[in-house]
Amino acid sequence: MPFPDESLVATVVDYRPGWPHEFAAIAAELRGLLGGRAVAIDHVGSTSVPGLAAKDCIDVQVQVAALDEGTLVALFEGGGFRVRPEPWNRVEVTGGREFRKLVFAPRKGSRAVNVHVRVAQGANARFALLFRDYLRADDDARRAWGAFKQRLAAGVPDLLAYGRIKAPATEILMAAAEHWAAGGNQESVTVKRRAAERPAR
Repeated sequence: MPFPDESLVATVVDYRPGWPHEFAAIAAELRGLLGGRAVAIDHVGSTSVPGLAAKDCIDVQVQVAALDEGTLVALFEGGGFRVRPEPWNRVEVTGGREFRKLVFAPRKGSRAVNVHVRVAQGANARFALLFRDYLRADDDARRAWGAFKQRLAAGVPDLLAYGRIKAPATEILMAAAEHWAAGGNQESVTVKRRAAERPAR
């Protein structure tokens, strides 16, 4: 459930070129907040896919070596972030297995963001990266997914109902993504991304 200061309306907008820059600022803040506890910080979700329509909410994935809830909640709350308490924001099912996670909302009055904290190399962490990498690579899937979300939000603006309807469609999308990844495509994308992010010497 959103906090009282957050919107309950699902609004899907055209892609905004400023989203990667906003992610970069959030990621820098999180690195300062978490220090070496963050194994990786990635832009995930629809705003991480150039050209894809999305809700104007930046999704960030933080991978950690261990999900030490007490320590992590204290660190995030020290930076003004708020832990989302709902059961579905604490446990998620990927590939038929349950994985623990934490999700944090921003401080009141800040831009919309969800920070998903998952154990590094877990199947649920891979799922988030696969969603992004597949839609970045497949033009037809990206256009179809964006159009679907825009039609859904126009007809079902209630955020919770929107999410419930979108969930089974996401499973279909991710079946196609897994087929794409089985051909070695995601590995190639990951290698190229890491090379692009490696600092020049």
